[in-house]
Amino acid sequence: MELCCRKYPSGWIYPTVLLCLYGFFVNLNATDPFIIPYLVAPYHNLTAVQVANSVLPVWTYSYLALLIPVFLLTDYLCYKPVIFLQGLGLSISMIVMLVTHGVPCMQGMEFAYAIFTSCDVAYYAYIYNVVDTIHYQRVTSYCRSITLVGATLGALGGQLLLSLAGVSYFTLNVLTLSLTLVGLVFTLFLPMPTRSMFFHKEIAGDTMKMSVQEAESPCLEKIKPEAMAKDAASESTSTKHLIRVVFLLSKEVKHCYSSKQILYWSLWWAFATPIYNQLICYAPILWEHVESSKRMAVYNGGVEALSTFLGKLIYIYIYLYIPYGYWGLFNKGIGPMFSP
Repeated sequence: MELCCRKYPSGWIYPTVLLCLYGFFVNLNATDPFIIPYLVAPYHNLTAVQVANSVLPVWTYSYLALLIPVFLLTDYLCYKPVIFLQGLGLSISMIVMLVTHGVPCMQGMEFAYAIFTSCDVAYYAYIYNVVDTIHYQRVTSYCRSITLVGATLGALGGQLLLSLAGVSYFTLNVLTLSLTLVGLVFTLFLPMPTRSMFFHKEIAGDTMKMSVQEAESPCLEKIKPEAMAKDAASESTSTKHLIRVVFLLSKEVKHCYSSKQILYWSLWWAFATPIYNQLICYAPILWEHVESSKRMAVYNGGVEALSTFLGKLIYIYIYLYIPYGYWGLFNKGIGPMFSP
């Protein structure tokens, strides 16, 4: 497959650097650890019950509902526009918190934040479309590490500004919005992929036709050419394209989850992600219930920075010293896929 990154003299480095810069600035989120104290503070003056029962669930369920549509949209639009949409979603959520008040507006803010979090698939999938397979492990580690570094520095910086400089939650929000807009600029210079897994745009003369390419995924084998030739023989229509995409998607799922490695990893991810989201989202509510932020100083940013930093250290230790193929659950088939 001819990769679009070969059009650029710097090869894999150029898109990786841009994507890392975007991920770093977007994750320098000084507001996120203090979202609950910010909403219950006099500026918004919501109650903890309103936040827990009416505001936060909007993000939880919207994020779940958006995952599949965003996945298909990411493939259809070739990744880059959805990465821009991700940064735009975070920017809108920050703006809504700055200029509006009330439960309905904060629910809208949470929906915009759900767009931001659900578009993570575009951020992590984009790089595999523009770099060669030999660089996959390297660019994955760079992109993942830079987001953790950004989240750690953002939470720590927010805590220091709040505790030592006495800045307000409103100011932290303005700072986060400014950094997000800086990150958004970098997405404009990302190379635009020319193909995707299910959709591909071909320009012939003055007409734009939609065709479906053979699935080319590092964890899957190619779809049988006979099945593609049978569909290609008929005239292209929107309905037939949709049927083809559904057919390819079902084939992808069948081939992918016939591997126990992929199945175990997917189940682990499916269970771990919502547990983490629940903890990171609702733990501040518990802290607010135990001791109100209106009566004492808050250290949410310090706690989140420390947890992220320790998580990164544990990840590095496991990567360097733990034999994945022979330790714990990894000896059941997950190990070989992730071993160094």
